[in-house]
Amino acid sequence: MHNHFLNIIFVLSYTMFINSPCIAQVSDTIANPIINEIKQDTIVLDSTQNKKNFFNSGATYNAQDTVSINPNTKRITLYNNAKLVYGDMEITSGKIVIDYSKNEIYAGRIKDSSGTLSQSPVFKQGKDIIEPDSIRFNLDSKKALIFNSKTEQSGMNIISEKTKKQNDSVYFMDRAKFTTSVDLENPEYYFLLRNAKVVPGKKIITGFTNMYIADVPTPIALPFGYFPLTKKRTSGVIFPSFGEQNDRGYFLQNGGYYLAISDYVDLAILGDYYTNGSYGFRLENNYAYRYKFRGNLSFRYENLIKSERGFPDYSKSSIYNLRWSHNQDAKSNPNSRFSASVNLGSSKYFQQSINQLNASSFLNNTLSSSVSYSKTFVGEPQVNMSLTATHSQNTNTQVINMTLPTFQGSVSRVFPFAPKVGTKKGIIQNINLQYNVRGENRIQTTDSLFFKKEMFESARSGFQHSIPLSTNFKLFKYLSLSTSANYKENWTFNTISKSFDNETNEVITQELNGFDSFRTYNFSSSIGTTVYGMYDFGEEKKVQAIRHVMRPSISYSINPAFNDYYETYEVIDADGLTTSELEYTRFEGSIFGTPNNNFSSSIGMSVSNNVEAKVTDRDSTNTEAKKVTILNNLNFSTSYNMASDSLNLSPVRLSGGTQLFDNKMSVNFGATLDPYALDENNNKINEFNINKDGNLFRLTSANLTFNYSLSNKGDKNKSKENSKSVNESLRSGGRDDDLFGQSLDFADSSFMDKDDEKEEVASELFNYTIPWSLRIAYAVNYNNSRNQKEISSHSLMFSGDLDISPKWSVGASSGYDLKNNGITYTQLRFERDLLSWRMNFSWIPFSSNSQWNFFVGIKSGMLSDIKYDKRRRRDKQL
Repeated sequence: MHNHFLNIIFVLSYTMFINSPCIAQVSDTIANPIINEIKQDTIVLDSTQNKKNFFNSGATYNAQDTVSINPNTKRITLYNNAKLVYGDMEITSGKIVIDYSKNEIYAGRIKDSSGTLSQSPVFKQGKDIIEPDSIRFNLDSKKALIFNSKTEQSGMNIISEKTKKQNDSVYFMDRAKFTTSVDLENPEYYFLLRNAKVVPGKKIITGFTNMYIADVPTPIALPFGYFPLTKKRTSGVIFPSFGEQNDRGYFLQNGGYYLAISDYVDLAILGDYYTNGSYGFRLENNYAYRYKFRGNLSFRYENLIKSERGFPDYSKSSIYNLRWSHNQDAKSNPNSRFSASVNLGSSKYFQQSINQLNASSFLNNTLSSSVSYSKTFVGEPQVNMSLTATHSQNTNTQVINMTLPTFQGSVSRVFPFAPKVGTKKGIIQNINLQYNVRGENRIQTTDSLFFKKEMFESARSGFQHSIPLSTNFKLFKYLSLSTSANYKENWTFNTISKSFDNETNEVITQELNGFDSFRTYNFSSSIGTTVYGMYDFGEEKKVQAIRHVMRPSISYSINPAFNDYYETYEVIDADGLTTSELEYTRFEGSIFGTPNNNFSSSIGMSVSNNVEAKVTDRDSTNTEAKKVTILNNLNFSTSYNMASDSLNLSPVRLSGGTQLFDNKMSVNFGATLDPYALDENNNKINEFNINKDGNLFRLTSANLTFNYSLSNKGDKNKSKENSKSVNESLRSGGRDDDLFGQSLDFADSSFMDKDDEKEEVASELFNYTIPWSLRIAYAVNYNNSRNQKEISSHSLMFSGDLDISPKWSVGASSGYDLKNNGITYTQLRFERDLLSWRMNFSWIPFSSNSQWNFFVGIKSGMLSDIKYDKRRRRDKQL
């Protein structure tokens, strides 16, 4: 009771204090008025005092210099770094004035010691942030007047001279600038919205608006506009790019509609149209389920008409391409996996397509696909199975090879004599066997018969079972010896029968359908070791040590002859006499080959080498020596067939590779050396070359390739290749670099996304350290199997990028055919960063796919349809 009485006396005293004419000056920071402490008392003095006002609203405020309360004007003034928090609203400003009689707040800037206005207000409510020059806000109606405000909505910056906040979700603006420019004080472009309604996070609705560039009005205008403001994917129209072709007329490319079907699936429907009647369409689909799988599906179709009907160069053709990629998250189901990588269609699709997306795939000569499902049954032993469909298509010959499907099953290795505990030792305990089965249905067809009835008539099917039995053990501590036997049983449903027709003097081959089988087996063993050599020069030397690792191996194999599966047919002349008997096997149509009819007993020899050096690091701060690879590998192999009557020794095969210049250059080489000589007709004979020509070996083939990558951009910006362009090339069967050019769609900003962070330099227009990158690929192949001494192919390819300034970059992909003395497929690229805009130009100067493409447009995806996109292909093909 005593405490309640003291509280009443305190409230009466405070009431008299605030009604006095004096003005309370409070220095430093005051978080709440004293009344906020009193209102927590449980005694209610009068029901009329419960009316909500500023002091009992829970508001908090402070300032760095001064908080002044004037009871006469009923205002609280906060000065210098002032801050007010009221519910979900927060205002920071140089000066804040609170009129608690009207429940209104004014916030504005203050002058510093030099007379410059500073500390502009920052108004925050929820996720919305506004930065005006001044603001007037009513706490009761939640309405506000905002002057010279700056706010960001979904990547769009809005600068408004005068804004009226109607409520928490609606703003009305007068003469607002709508832009994506980073420089809000002097934007390089903007849309002037005379009257606009803004619903934060949802939309902007405006009346007449037009574009200003460098504060100069342009005729690009709209009588009214609607701008969606959402961070989620939304459906909408994709505006096309336009161009002209002499043989197809004017065209529109890559226009259509984007469907944001759900958070997991989308679909883009795109089309091309040419005024001569040619057209094309594309379906692009992406799907993803987090922690489960992700993929994309693409179908492209083009109906191409060249010239006009009645002209000699008139032609009409249809081409298509289907691509599908599916990847399963490895953690979603470790024992079951489904994946797909499909790229099939017309053999001439990438050569005849006139869409610029396919520019980098123009030289592709192979299309391949694979769809597979695998399942693992965990246990002892473990069982694995997989089902795969594959496709391989040569775009030059138009021959297609498919397996529909391939089944594979296996049982993991079983060690029947291994101890239940401890490690396996010796020849007996290491004996193991396993079981494998493979079934295939192979189809070979052509582009014109693809997925027609005739395609399946040539299908061949079969199964192959194999049971390998092996063991391994150490011999004399340093030698590793292994031996194995392999049993195979082949089931086939396609065999043949041969006979000689006396009337036509031809061999008749009859294809038979039905089950048949044959069985084979072989034996092999090998012994090998690893030899380490080290030469130490001393730690004070630049080259401290060199290490050589050599792995020699000798193998022996026996392959019996299975003559029981062979039979003969007689060749009869016109007189009815048998001139010869020819041997054949009915399993020549088997997809897993034929039984061996020649006994072989071979010894194989191979040596692999690796050479490394330990050198002193050029960086004196590194105390550890640096390891440098001299030779990644240097391999020699050959074999000798003791059971053969001639040509017992097989050619010596040499292969090797290394890395040079801090692993920037990779070098690979190979050669084949034949010990046997050639006769006058350049046929191999059973005579050593040293006896005829004086040389131990005859070089029959050789190859050399090297790839060199140079860059001064460092690891962070090593290359300007963007991931979507590379992925587009890979999905089309192309390279994982840009040596054949880049897949580009300038209108699609995702193709142009690059990690283009640049170092700060003194000048904005000139970069003293010019970033550049260069990639070189060299390849040469030599063929001398019949003494032709021919360079079969010899080429040099390169691609590079050069940032001639922080805003300008150029790039090129080209090469030179050193055999035919001609420049290879070439693409030139130019790019200009125009702050909020970008300009791109690409040019393929020659080849049947020659074209140029020009683009200038806004970077922002929201305004990506504001662009100029011009494309043109070559008028005449020589």
